Amino acid sequence: MNSPARPGPFRTSEVPLADPYPHYQRYREADPVHRAEDAWYLFRHRDVARVLTGRDFGRGTLPAPIPRQCPHLLRTVRNWMVFMDPPRHTAVRALAARAFTPRTVETLRPRIHRIVTALADELATRQRADLVADFAAPLPILVISELLGVPASDRPWFRARAVDLQQATSSRAGRRPDALAVAEAAARELDGYFRAQLARRGPGEEDLIAAMLAAAAGGPLDEDVLTGTCIHLLTAGHETTTNLLCKGMLALLAHPFQLRLLRDRPELLPDAVEELIRYDSPVQMISRWAHTDADLGGRTVARGEKVVLVLGSANRDPARFPDPERLDIRRDARRHCGFGLGAHYCLGAPLARVEAEAGLRSLLHGLPGLALCPDDPVRYAQDLVFHGPERMPVRTGAHPATGTHPAITHHLRR
Repeated sequence: MNSPARPGPFRTSEVPLADPYPHYQRYREADPVHRAEDAWYLFRHRDVARVLTGRDFGRGTLPAPIPRQCPHLLRTVRNWMVFMDPPRHTAVRALAARAFTPRTVETLRPRIHRIVTALADELATRQRADLVADFAAPLPILVISELLGVPASDRPWFRARAVDLQQATSSRAGRRPDALAVAEAAARELDGYFRAQLARRGPGEEDLIAAMLAAAAGGPLDEDVLTGTCIHLLTAGHETTTNLLCKGMLALLAHPFQLRLLRDRPELLPDAVEELIRYDSPVQMISRWAHTDADLGGRTVARGEKVVLVLGSANRDPARFPDPERLDIRRDARRHCGFGLGAHYCLGAPLARVEAEAGLRSLLHGLPGLALCPDDPVRYAQDLVFHGPERMPVRTGAHPATGTHPAITHHLRR
C-alpha cells in the first residue's frame, strides 16, 4: 500500500476555521512531524505528549517578537507563567495555584451557579441572542472577577481589554495592522488597574489578590510578577472557557442523539466536558522550543528550533482515540491534550470544568429549545490558536407573547 503524498508547507492561514480537522488529518497521515518555514509541526498524539511531558523542550521565550515600542505589553507577557520555565515557572505557578485548589473551586460552585442561572434566565426572556456575547463570554469574566475581588462594574471593561490583549498572540498575523498597538494599549490599562488594586489591598481581605500579596511577602516575586499574574489569570481562562462552551453547544446541536442523551442523563456531564474538549479543542496549538537536539518520529529537531504542537490534531489521533471523528459523551477521553500535559498543564482546568458543567447544564435544561439561527450563520474569530466563534446567533425558544420558554409556559399553565 502506497503512503499518502506528503502535503505542502503547513500554513495556519490556509486552515479552514469552521472545520480544521480534515486539514490536520492529511498531515497526521502523510507527514506527522512536519517541517514548515518557521517551525516543526507535530500532529500525532504520541509526539505531542512526549514534548509536553519531557524535559527536552520548554517555553522560555515569547510567542512572537514584541518591539521596544510596546514596553507595557513586553513587561506583561514576560511575567506570564505560560512563557516561563523552571525554576521561575515553579515559583509563579505556586503563587497562582492558591486560586485553583479543589477546595477553592468547590467553594466557588454556588457562586458559579448563581452567575450561570442569571445569564440563562436573561436568555430565556429573548427569542434571539448571541451565545458568545450574551452567555459564554460573560461567564468566565464574572467568575475570575469574583476570584480577584474586583468590582462588578469593571467586568465589561475587562472583557474588552482581554480581547484587545489577545491581538498580540493571534495566529492569524496581519488581520489587524494595528494589532500590537491595540494590545499595548490594553496592557498599559490593565497594568495600571492591577497595580492600583495591589496597592489598595489591606489586612482582612480574602480575595486572590490579597492571598498572592501575603504569599509573596518577603519573597523573590516582585510587583511586576504579581501584576502580570493578575492579568494572566484574567485573560488565560476567559477565551478558552468561552470557546469551550460555544463549541461544546455547537457539537451537541450537530449530534441530536448525544444532546438528548446528556439531557436524559446529566450525571454524564463531567465525561461529556472531557469529550467535548477532545472533539473540538478550545486551544488548537501551542509552541515549545527544543532545549537540546531531539529525535521526533525519525526527524531530527535541532536545539533552539520552534515546535508547534497541534493539539486539535492530537485529540483526533486514531492511535490514541478509536473512531476519533465520532462524538461520544460516554467515551473515556482522559489524556486528551486540551489542557496540555506535564509541568504546564492548565492551572485553571478544575475551574474551567466546573464552569463548563454549570454552563452546559443550564443551557440544556433551562433552554431546551435552543437552536442555531438558520438565517444568521456562526462566525469564527480569525484565530486558530484560541479557536472558536466570535458570534454564535441562536434562537432561544422563548415564547413571543410571554418572553419565556414554551416549556416554562406549559409548566405555569399546569
